[in-house]
Amino acid sequence: MSPNYIRWDQPGVEHGAGPEEEAAIDECCKLINESQRRVFNEHQHAFTGTHVKTHGVVKGNFEVLPNLPEHLAQSFFAKPGSHPVALRFSTETTDLVPDHLPQPRGIGMKVFDVDGEKLREGMPNHKTHDFEFNSAPAIELGNAFICRDILNLRLKYTDPKEHQRELKKRDDYECQDARNHLPTTPLLSQKQYSQSAYRYGDYVAKFAIVPSKNAPQLTKTNQDNITEKDDGAVAYRDRMVKYMKEEKGETQFDFQVQLLQNLDDQLIEDCRTAWPEDKYPFETVAKITIPPQDPFLPERINLWRNNIRINPWDGRKDLKPLGSINRLRIKVYYASAVFRRKMNGNVPEVNVQHIDELPDK
Repeated sequence: MSPNYIRWDQPGVEHGAGPEEEAAIDECCKLINESQRRVFNEHQHAFTGTHVKTHGVVKGNFEVLPNLPEHLAQSFFAKPGSHPVALRFSTETTDLVPDHLPQPRGIGMKVFDVDGEKLREGMPNHKTHDFEFNSAPAIELGNAFICRDILNLRLKYTDPKEHQRELKKRDDYECQDARNHLPTTPLLSQKQYSQSAYRYGDYVAKFAIVPSKNAPQLTKTNQDNITEKDDGAVAYRDRMVKYMKEEKGETQFDFQVQLLQNLDDQLIEDCRTAWPEDKYPFETVAKITIPPQDPFLPERINLWRNNIRINPWDGRKDLKPLGSINRLRIKVYYASAVFRRKMNGNVPEVNVQHIDELPDK
């Protein structure tokens, strides 16, 4: 039997938005700013609310594959061709933590030369689209209400033992604790997930980035896990520099989509559970190639860290973020970015429109 791909506008795909969720989102904005304030007091520098630690920012090529079947040839993936791309590698935590600690890592990706109608009216007509990824296949924050509760716990119980004690009182403890057991695999060898769902042209999908089969980066440099023997401040960065700059290695990823087929099995409004890959496999629609380069160029790193933000809500209408956790991101991302720029001396927001605007030094 052929798969039944569910349309993005089918009744039941999204539900739950309303005043109660909006109130929870407003609380999350205040909580994420408080988290940022504490980090600023510690480091005398403001960062985004999450994904604080930058390990590298690189440039590459994003090639949409030809001859995709109809269910995959959606949005700008309907037209084969190459796009410049920039990727920032990070650790997801709200503070600067040692690299050997098992925690989610992430990728923020900006694809350039992407035409199409923008999602939000009044947005500049930049020809870019942003994607976000995390090394955890599911996000424990789940929806706006769970996010509010967990952020409250993290701010109230800063001692790890006390925090664990409180988490164990929750019915979803295993989900909440899973982030503390992720492997410390070097970043260029990790599979990364969008965690939440997005409109994908006519359909709905989650996204993933996975090292290509026989990818050249799958060497010892990128396969031995980060441990306490490594320099916890810069271990991930050092592995990237060693492979990409010193060994002059190329990096290859597959960009994949996992389409929605069953609303009971593949939840959208609660992202604490990953969609089963054995039943709903990821399919490759594009290839990412990153040539040898220095992944930690100071001007590029600081421009991204201080001025640039990744936000899929600023992108194409036919790639609209879906579900509660994405509705939360509209306000939370804005609140986080405003706080960061203000505390760093009202630095301007920079919306790069061309790959050449990212410094090569």
